[in-house]
Amino acid sequence: MMAPWIGLLLPVTLILARTSAMLMALPIFGSLNVPLRVRAGLALLLSIFFALLLPMPALGPVAWPAAVLLVGREVLTGLGLGLAIRLVYLFVQQAGQMAGRQLGFMDAGVIDPVSGERSRPLAMLFQTVFAVFFLMADGHHLLLRALHASFRAFPAAQSPTVGALTATVLDAGSTMLLFALKLAAPMLAAFVILSVILGVLARVLPEMNILLASFPLRVGMGLFMAVQMIPLFGTCNDQLVRWISGLVADLSGA
Repeated sequence: MMAPWIGLLLPVTLILARTSAMLMALPIFGSLNVPLRVRAGLALLLSIFFALLLPMPALGPVAWPAAVLLVGREVLTGLGLGLAIRLVYLFVQQAGQMAGRQLGFMDAGVIDPVSGERSRPLAMLFQTVFAVFFLMADGHHLLLRALHASFRAFPAAQSPTVGALTATVLDAGSTMLLFALKLAAPMLAAFVILSVILGVLARVLPEMNILLASFPLRVGMGLFMAVQMIPLFGTCNDQLVRWISGLVADLSGA
């Protein structure tokens, strides 16, 4: 059996486990640009706030294996919900990847300071601009509301089932692909038209080097379409906010 004083701290530990895991997976808060001390301090501060605000579960004496299992379930819950929101948030990056392939920027890779992974310049531009739109719409407050709603729906030590978490993540993945295709559709359509025009020119002017002529045309059209797509980020941001709001409403009503 556990020591009595450890049993008293277990509910707070469960809240801290879910909060830390979800903040690590969420966009904005989980960015590598945010120092580790800041993320750890924010997780601790929010955990104390939730411990004072939410009713604490009466666990009683708990054995060590059961306590470790409870903490693991809270970590899994936080990671699952945070990953679902992060997947939908990354639809702009996926749209930038699709557009970058059409521009021929696949070889121009740099390190993304947000994710720490190799990324493409156009995808980084889209992601950076969209982050500004998201913050202007108080998206970071909405993320904290999602964290709070998870404790309302599933109090500490009452985590959702693995099937429910998996269904949420799968729904987020399909939503991310749908949003990415909607955003990249104008640029993809423009490049289809350009390819048709270049194909006609190749038949009409066989002496013309279409391959060399297509490079500046593709880059120029791609940059022009990228500038035209930026105003669409406001509409995309509204769709993302509605999806997260729907998730918060579902959790609050659970």
